[in-house]
Amino acid sequence: MQRDVLDLLTCPVCRDSRLIGLDDRMDDGELICSRCDARYPVRGGIPILLPPGLDVTGVHDEIDHVHGHADGHKHRQADYFDRGVAEEFEISRPNGAPEAYRWMLNEKFRRSVAGLPDLRGATVVDACCGSGMDAEMLARAGARVIAIDISEGCAARARARAQRYGLDYFVVVGDVEHLPVRTASADVSYVHDGLHHLADPAVGLRELARVARRAVSVNEPAEALATAVAVKLGVALDREDAGNRVARLRPDAVSRELASAGFDVRWQRYLMYYKHEPGAAMRLASRPVVRGLYRGAVTLADAAVGRWGNKIQVTAVRKKAA
Repeated sequence: MQRDVLDLLTCPVCRDSRLIGLDDRMDDGELICSRCDARYPVRGGIPILLPPGLDVTGVHDEIDHVHGHADGHKHRQADYFDRGVAEEFEISRPNGAPEAYRWMLNEKFRRSVAGLPDLRGATVVDACCGSGMDAEMLARAGARVIAIDISEGCAARARARAQRYGLDYFVVVGDVEHLPVRTASADVSYVHDGLHHLADPAVGLRELARVARRAVSVNEPAEALATAVAVKLGVALDREDAGNRVARLRPDAVSRELASAGFDVRWQRYLMYYKHEPGAAMRLASRPVVRGLYRGAVTLADAAVGRWGNKIQVTAVRKKAA
C-alpha cells in the first residue's frame, strides 16, 4: 500500500492528527497519536484504531454484561462476526459460489459504483467492510482501498482475502461512527450493508460525508412495505443473527443527511432477495439451462416493483465550490 494512502489514517478521537509508528510494514506493536498521545495496538499487522473505551476485542466471555451498555450493539456485532461465521466462505465469497449468487452480488456492486467518479487510482474508504468482499471488488476496479470494520475477526479475514487473491488494500479495525480517517482525505467513502447494524445510522452517514472529498456510496436495506410483510412471514429478519435490530433506512432521510453535508444526491430503490449463504435454490438457478431464465425473471421483477423495493442505493457527489 502506498504511503500517501496510509497517511489518510489518524486518531479516531483527534481525527486529523498524525499517527507515530505508521509504516507500510505494519509490524505488531502500537501507534501513538501525535496530538493526544493515545496509544493504539497493531495486531497481526492490523491497526486497532478504536476510540479509547470502545475496544470491542477480548470481550467474548463477558458479552452478556455489555447488553445494556451504550455501545452494547457494537460489542454484540463484533462478537458475532469474530466467532459466529464460516471462515472459508467469508474469506472467498462470492468466489467459488454458484454462478447465480455471484451474478446477484456483482449486480449490487455495479449499481453501487455506477454514479461515482472514475475509481481508477481513487482512494476509497470501505466502511463496515466485513470480510473484504467489496474491498476486493473496489480494488479490482482500480481503487486504492482502506477497508475498515469494527470486528477484528472480519478485519483478519479481509486481510487474508487480500493475501489470497494478491490484492493491494489496507485493513484497519475501526468504528464507522468514529472513522480513523482524516477529514476530506479520501476521494470516495463507501458502505454496503453496514449502517443498518447501527443504533442510529445517521451518525455513520455523517462520518462517511466527513471523510469523502468527492463522493459517497450508500447501499443498505430499505424500509419497505414488502420487507415488513416478509418479516411477518418469517422470510426476512427484524433482528439480525448478532441480536441487534435491523435498522432499515429511508432514502429520503439518507438524502437529507448527505445533502446537508454539501452533496448532490441521487437514489434508487430496487428489489433483491438472497440468503447470505447460497442454498439449493441458487445452485438450481446457476444451471446452464436455468440461469438465463433466472436473470430475466429477476430483471423483470425489479422493473415491475423495484421502485418499492427492499434495497436502496444512494450516490452523493460533492457540490463544486462556487
